[in-house]
Amino acid sequence: MDVSPARTLPRRLLTPVAAAVCAAAALGGCSGAPGSSPAASGSGERTAAASPAPAASAPPSGRGPAGDLQSAYQRVVKDVLPSVVQITAGGSLGSGVVYDAKGHVVTNAHVVGGARTFKVTLATGGGTVGARLVASYPEQDLAVVVLDDIPQNLKPAAFGDSAKVEVGQIVLAMGNPLGLSSSVTQGIVSAVGRTVSEGRAGGGTGATIANMVQTSAAINPGNSGGALVDLSGRVIGIPTLAAVDPELGQGAAPGIGFAIPAATVRRLADQIVRNGKVTDSGRAALGITGRTIVGSDFAPAGVAIVAVGGGGAAEKAGLRPGDILIRLNGTDLTTMQSLTEALAALKPGDRAEVAYDRDGTVRTVTVTLGTL
Repeated sequence: MDVSPARTLPRRLLTPVAAAVCAAAALGGCSGAPGSSPAASGSGERTAAASPAPAASAPPSGRGPAGDLQSAYQRVVKDVLPSVVQITAGGSLGSGVVYDAKGHVVTNAHVVGGARTFKVTLATGGGTVGARLVASYPEQDLAVVVLDDIPQNLKPAAFGDSAKVEVGQIVLAMGNPLGLSSSVTQGIVSAVGRTVSEGRAGGGTGATIANMVQTSAAINPGNSGGALVDLSGRVIGIPTLAAVDPELGQGAAPGIGFAIPAATVRRLADQIVRNGKVTDSGRAALGITGRTIVGSDFAPAGVAIVAVGGGGAAEKAGLRPGDILIRLNGTDLTTMQSLTEALAALKPGDRAEVAYDRDGTVRTVTVTLGTL
C-alpha cells in the first residue's frame, strides 16, 4: 500500500463544481399493497373510520438511538466547524485548525509548501484575513501559521487525548475537500498506532510519522490540515494522508485515510508557538547519514553509513562510515525508509540492537538512541 498527502488543491481545478441534489423519500409505516387496509379481511377499500396500523417500532422523528446519534453529529459539527479554516497558499488550497486565541493555526507542512504568507478564510463568517508562517516542520508534516488580524469571534479548537482513541470510535473529518469549504465526512477509527511514510511525489514532504490514526472517514484533496474529531467535539488528529492503490492507477483507495495524532500535534505546535521552531521532536535518531544499498555479490542489501554525527548514538556505539546496517531489533533494513520506519517506533534513550556488515563480516552492537 502506498500513501500520498491529502493534497492541497490547485485553484484552477476548482471550477466548475457541479452540485448534486438528493431527495429523501419518507416511507410509510403500514404494510400491504397500496390502497389496502391492514384491518380489512375481505375488502380492498379503506373506509374513513379505518385507523392506520400503529408504528410501535418506529420512534418519533429525532428521538431514539438514531435521533440521538444524529443530534450528536449536529452538535459536534456546530461546535467544531467554526474552528476549521481554509488556507490559500499560492495557487493551492488546504485546511487548518485554529490552535489558540492568539491567532495561531495548525496545518500540514505540505499545505504551506514554500510559501511564507497566506490567505485564511474563516468558517465563522469572519471573511478572509492574511496570515504568515511561524515555522514548518516537514519531518512530521506539521506547520503553524499566525493570523495578521485576530477576529473577535475566533474560536480555538479543543484537542483530545489521542492515546485514548480506540478502534471503532465514530469520527468526523472536517475541512475543505476539493475547495468545498466547511465540508464534513463521517467514519470510524479503523486502526491506531500506524507508522506511515509519506511520499515526496506530488508535493509530499517524505515524512515518516508514527502512531497515526487510520480512519474510514473520506479524506480528499483539500482535507489536509483539517480536523479529525470524536463525538465529544475534541480534535484527535490532523488528516494528512490518503492511501493510493497502484491497481487503480494511483487513485485513492476508498476508506483509508490517516491523521497525525493530537499528542504529536500539540507537542510540536506548542514548541513552534513558544520558540518559533521545534526543539525536541521526541523522535529517536541513530545519528548517521545513510543511503540505500542494493544487494550484490560484494555487499549485502541494507543502509550504508555515509557519515556519522559527532557525539551521536552511532559514533558512541563504534559505528563508522562504510558500515552497512542490515537489521535493527530484528527488523531487516533494506532501504533508508525501512530504517526511518524502524526508528519511528522507538524513543530517544531506547536501546536497540543493530546488526551491520563491516568488510564482509556481520557484527552486532547495542546502541542507545539519541534524539532526531
